[in-house]
Amino acid sequence: MSISVFDLFKIGVGPSSSHTVGPMIAAAQFVESLDKQAIAQDVTRIKVDLYGSLSATGVGHGTDMSVIVGLMGKRPQSIDPETIIPVVNELKENNSLLLLERFPIEFIWQRDMNFVEENLDFHPNAMTLFAYDSNDILLFKNTYYSIGGGFVIDEGEAVEDVHLVPQVELPYDFNNAVELLDLCKTHNLTISQLMMENEKVWRSEAEVRDGLRAIWDTMKACIAKGIEKEGILPGGLNVRRRSKQLHQSLVHSRNPNVISSTLGAMDWVNLYALAVNEENAGGGSIVTAPTNGAAGIIPAVLMYYMEFIPNPQEENVVDFLLAAAAIGALCKKNASISGAEVGCQGEVGSACAMAAAGLCEILGGTPEQVENAAEIGLEHNLGLTCDPVGGLVQVPCIERNAIAAMKAINATQMSLRGDGDHFISLDKVIKTMWDTGMDMQDKYKETSRGGLAVNAIEC
Repeated sequence: MSISVFDLFKIGVGPSSSHTVGPMIAAAQFVESLDKQAIAQDVTRIKVDLYGSLSATGVGHGTDMSVIVGLMGKRPQSIDPETIIPVVNELKENNSLLLLERFPIEFIWQRDMNFVEENLDFHPNAMTLFAYDSNDILLFKNTYYSIGGGFVIDEGEAVEDVHLVPQVELPYDFNNAVELLDLCKTHNLTISQLMMENEKVWRSEAEVRDGLRAIWDTMKACIAKGIEKEGILPGGLNVRRRSKQLHQSLVHSRNPNVISSTLGAMDWVNLYALAVNEENAGGGSIVTAPTNGAAGIIPAVLMYYMEFIPNPQEENVVDFLLAAAAIGALCKKNASISGAEVGCQGEVGSACAMAAAGLCEILGGTPEQVENAAEIGLEHNLGLTCDPVGGLVQVPCIERNAIAAMKAINATQMSLRGDGDHFISLDKVIKTMWDTGMDMQDKYKETSRGGLAVNAIEC
C-alpha cells in the first residue's frame, strides 16, 4: 500500500475519523457513483444500514448525520461543521433529502436510517447504502468500510484486497522499519528526506511543503479555537471545556525562569492537546492525525517544539510531519490505526509513536534514534482499549491525548540520550499491537460496551 503523508494528515471534521469522516466520504462516493451511472435522477429512496461499531457508537459520533450530508455531496475537508445539525434537523422535519444538492428524494429517518448490531466480516466499521426507484426496485447498492483515519474502501476493494496493493512505484518503498532504516543508511538519507522523495511521486516538493504548512496552519487554528471556547460539550455527558480557563491560569502564572524546561512546559502541552480534542469532540474542524480521536497529540508536540525548544525553525514542521508519516504508514500497513479494530492503542498509540518520531527527527536524531523514539512511544500504549463513555469522543479520549503527548516528548528524550540501539524493535511492537488487538474482546474496541464506558455509567 502506497501511503502519502496527506493520507495520514487530512483536514476534516470531528468527532471521529472512522465514524464521522469515513462515513461522510463513503456516502459522497455512493451518490457520485449514482451520478456517474446516470441513475441519480431515477432514485426516489436511499436506505442506510450501519453495522458493528458504526451502529454501536454511531449516534455519539454523529455517523448518521455525517452520512446525510455525504449523500448531499459534502466532503469533510470543505464542509462548515456548523451547518450539519441544522441540515439534519430540517430533513427530519420535512422528510426530504437533496441528493448531491440536485435531486430531491423522500427520506424518512425511522425507516431509512438503520442501526444493525451485526458485524460484517471484513471490518467492524461497515455500512451498506441502497438506492431505489419509484417502484421500489433496487438500482444500486454498495458496502463501504471505514478502516480508520478517514480511509474508506468499498466491497469490491475489500474482496480484492486493493488497499494492500501498491498503487504507485515509490523510489524508496518500505514495508517495515528494518527496510526503512536500511534505505536511509544505503542512500545517506534522513527519514524525512526519504519520505519527501517518495512524496514527489504524487506532487512537486513545493506542493508538498505548501500542503504540510496548510496542515500545520489548521492545527494551530484548531488550538486557538479550542482555547477561545468554553461551556458544555454536546452529547449529554455534561463534560465541560477546560482549555480556556486553563489557558487564562497559565498566562497569569507564567514564570520565565522555568518555562523553557520540560516540566514547566507540561501544563502547556496538556493545554494544546486538550484544546484540539475539545474542538474535535464539539464537531469542529480538525486535522486527522492519524485519526480524530488522537488528533491532539501531534499538534501538542509540535507546539512544544515551537514554544519551548530554543531557536525553533518553522520549516522544520515539514520534516516533523514527514517523519511522523513514515511511522504512521508502518502502523497502518502492519497493524491498524482503527480503534474499532485494535482498540485505542491503534489510535493514540500510533499518534504517540508518530509524534515522538517527528520530534526526534527535527531535534537532530539519527534514523535509528527516530525509530527508537517511535518504538518507545508505541510500546507504552500497548493494550490500550477504546471504551468511550456514551459513545462520545470525550471521556477518556480528551485527557488521553494530553497524556500521550507528554509520553511522546519523553520517548524522544530517552531516544536522544541513546545511540539508537535498543532491545525491542519498532516492527516487533507494531506486530504486538496487531496481535493484542486481535486478542482484545470486541467490547473494548469502540463499542462502548466495556471498560470505562460501562463502569462510568454504573458508578
